Amino acid sequence: MKPAQLFHQYVWLINTLKSCGALTLGELNRKWQDDQVAEGNPLKRSSFNRHRDAILDMFGVIIDCNKTTYRYYISNPEVLADNSMERWLFSTLTVHGVLADCSAVKERVMLENVPAGLEFLDVIIQAIKTNRCLLISYRKFGTEGYVKTVCPYVLKLFRQRWYLLARKQDDGQMRIYALDRMCSVSLTDEHFALPQCFSSQEYFSDYYGVLTDGTPPAHIVVRTYGKTPDYLRTLPLHHSQREMASTADHTDFSLDLRPTADFLAQLLSYGDGLEVLQPEELRRKMREKIVRNLKRY
Repeated sequence: MKPAQLFHQYVWLINTLKSCGALTLGELNRKWQDDQVAEGNPLKRSSFNRHRDAILDMFGVIIDCNKTTYRYYISNPEVLADNSMERWLFSTLTVHGVLADCSAVKERVMLENVPAGLEFLDVIIQAIKTNRCLLISYRKFGTEGYVKTVCPYVLKLFRQRWYLLARKQDDGQMRIYALDRMCSVSLTDEHFALPQCFSSQEYFSDYYGVLTDGTPPAHIVVRTYGKTPDYLRTLPLHHSQREMASTADHTDFSLDLRPTADFLAQLLSYGDGLEVLQPEELRRKMREKIVRNLKRY
């Protein structure tokens, strides 16, 4: 069976159990056949057990069985609710399956393009899986290139670009490398040990985006106008975002994070729909950026 067909079946099982709660194998099989998941062929117990194992390995989703009712259910639904690779992969495959079933309208569905760096993903993922160091040739915009050996920790997609969080082998410092600025990437024979206490979620928890510099944390209050409050309600900027107060004219939100350049750029993207109230230092930085922009016009 082709991988795309298998992925479609995995996604179907997860979505069906998420929406129905708990089902016996017989109930699953009837829905399976009604939805023509495998061209009308039944869902055999052996296939179902293999799919359960694959779903656990790929998505971290546990399909458990109630020994009293013999109903199957997802025992850890929270795994698909956080900001994890499993959730991203599940969402990507779900979209892929929907679009595959709607090939007739493919010209009317537009996706964002990731411009460069994709050719290095396989090598980097292999290095992350095996804890092997990478030799990268890297060139920042407007600077000379250099060659560096790094220990790859985390891959992150942000604003249509892939980034690698890695520890430099020479001085042990953590750095972010954009894949579209990599000239070459190769595996080395040297292995490294990922610290047991390291968590990618915790590492980025105080930040918006990929920049993780020494910007100190701050309690931030923004005032939003027009339709901007609805945008922030439906797609929060950060897990710390809280709605403080709302009137007919505006809505105030608070956030606790490190206001790096990535975060400031996002705030500026809202134009006159957002105003920074505090801290005063961040308000000043926003004002300076707006004044510089005005001078260009």
